[in-house]
Amino acid sequence: MSAQDFLVELGTEELPPKALASLGDAFLAGIEKGLQAAGLNYSGKSVYAAPRRLAVLIRQLDVQQPDRSINIDGPPRQAAFDADGNPTQAALGFAKKCGVELADIDQSGAKLRFSQHIPGKATASLLPTIVEDSLNDLPIPKRMRWAASREEFVRPTQWLVMLLGDQVVDCTLLSQKAGRDSRGHRFHHPENVTISAPANYVEDLRKAYVLADFSERRALIAKRTEELARQQEGTAIVPPALLDEVTALVEWPVPLVCSFEERFLDVPQEALITTMQDNQKYFCLLDSDGKLLPRFITVANVESRDPQQIVQGNEKVVRPRLTDAEFFFKQDKKQKLETFNERLKNVVFQAQLGTVFDKAERVSRLAAYIAPFIGGSAVNAGRAGLLSKCDLATEMVGEFPEMQGIAGYYYAVNDGEAQDVALALNEQYMPRGAGAELPETLTGAAVAIADKLDTLVGIFGIGMLPTGSKDPYALRRAALGVLRILIEKQLDLDLTAAVEFAVKQYGSKVKAAGLAEQALEFIFDRLRARYEDEGVDVATYLSVRALKPSSALDFDQRVQAVQAFRKLPEADALAAVNKRVSNLLSKAEGAIAEQVEPKYFDNANEFSLYSAIQQADQAVQPMAAARQYRESLARLAALRDPVDAFFEAVMVNAEDAKVRANRYALLSRLRGLFLGVADISLLG
Repeated sequence: MSAQDFLVELGTEELPPKALASLGDAFLAGIEKGLQAAGLNYSGKSVYAAPRRLAVLIRQLDVQQPDRSINIDGPPRQAAFDADGNPTQAALGFAKKCGVELADIDQSGAKLRFSQHIPGKATASLLPTIVEDSLNDLPIPKRMRWAASREEFVRPTQWLVMLLGDQVVDCTLLSQKAGRDSRGHRFHHPENVTISAPANYVEDLRKAYVLADFSERRALIAKRTEELARQQEGTAIVPPALLDEVTALVEWPVPLVCSFEERFLDVPQEALITTMQDNQKYFCLLDSDGKLLPRFITVANVESRDPQQIVQGNEKVVRPRLTDAEFFFKQDKKQKLETFNERLKNVVFQAQLGTVFDKAERVSRLAAYIAPFIGGSAVNAGRAGLLSKCDLATEMVGEFPEMQGIAGYYYAVNDGEAQDVALALNEQYMPRGAGAELPETLTGAAVAIADKLDTLVGIFGIGMLPTGSKDPYALRRAALGVLRILIEKQLDLDLTAAVEFAVKQYGSKVKAAGLAEQALEFIFDRLRARYEDEGVDVATYLSVRALKPSSALDFDQRVQAVQAFRKLPEADALAAVNKRVSNLLSKAEGAIAEQVEPKYFDNANEFSLYSAIQQADQAVQPMAAARQYRESLARLAALRDPVDAFFEAVMVNAEDAKVRANRYALLSRLRGLFLGVADISLLG
């Protein structure tokens, strides 16, 4: 079967830059879906996306759809005809469903069958519908109309190219009649560009100053930006999202170096970087020490004969924004950071839970409570907690919300606060996302934990629990943040006590009954997903969860120990034994004795197991005290042989009540050894 290249390009007004790449990918995916549904084969594919166009190239596409045969089975013959041979409703309904008369249905087999041969259509006749369906399915949240047209698309359309081989595919889509004429750069080549053949699409547009390939433009911008930064003896900050957005804004990228006055460097560099990146789409430059240089890189969409004019224009545009940041910074510094708490007394945190200032006071007390347990300073943690929300009321954060915490750090340093107190004002929001940076200081860790626990307890306390789709206060992220800080920074905090302290601070504002247990349950539930992501079996997590450790660090140490234990050859047998022992003990009548009486032993294997348990107990007690859980379980694995021998030779439920009770006491001692780490019975 012969094959030809197929090209479709839809020209539009400037497309949304943040969505350009995803629109291109979706356009290709939709066309591929249509081709596959039609049974059309092809050898390759490419997608192109530029500010004013979306295009797809399909290489060596079948020019003719293959013939198809379909066979549809219907009801059995005995259900299709009655005793007199007349067709039943089942038979008539099947014929109607197939769109034919009953006489056209094959009645020779055990079931009625409809067979049809469908000749293939010319690919050119199928492509308009395939392309139209793909365009209709693009992920466009809000479509628009233009002029008098009733058509709707993300932006007004301007032209349409559709070529199959050398021939134009005759159709009209989104008010545009298909042709072979595209358009070049608005200024460098405003004339139409005739696409000579689908395979020549990229090069034909390149001659017209349009780089249609998104990845090519992206790579060019990244490379040239790096070169220019090196020439300035700096390093460019190139966030992937910003690089994608800039790539989507230009057809013919020309990176240029611009500068601003050095006096602006007195302003926190995060504010300058934020305004230059977010508002102007510039790439900022840092020196070898990570300090902002008074220069930035802009990406022009034109190759100017006098690039200095473009440079000056961008410098003129950025100056007022930097001046605003400078003004806000100077205004805020006219008063102490702590005084901004007065404004927060009128800012509501949550209607039922009080103001932001109320929250700051709670965080202060809770952080001061937490700090000594993790090796920090209660005084500094309390101070940082009190200042933690002050910068929310500053002019700087009002203009640049991304500066919350960062602005607080600079103002605290300016006020002469302790360094760890100042750092904690930013670290309280860490980690800001999955895998993000954790607080470096213990003061910051204490405030971060306190802030998150206060929010968790408060929101749970008024019954606003997160649902599967809604979590407006980001409680899941808060719980994961607490766990990450404690586990990854190796901080041993009794979460039960900390949560109970947090509950008491709210007083009558929350329903305290069962609140601490509910919040703790929610926090430790988050560990399950964390361990699943790490490849830890759910049973391992549940075996530790059964003991309800109150320290996240302790919980993690136990999980890692159980995970290592499961790799031992004795693990499965000991897990099964623990399960058997657990079942036996659950059926015991009355309380189980704490002491084992050797005088009731009547079998050598009882003595052997008792001796092995005593030796193991002495060995693992210091290990348990030092939380050497891995070593403890490895030592307990040696109990397998005496345990197996015991169950082979001894009847636990002996007729003599005292002997039976003594054996239960022995098994309770055995189970207690393992419960010092986890409920191993749940591994079976």
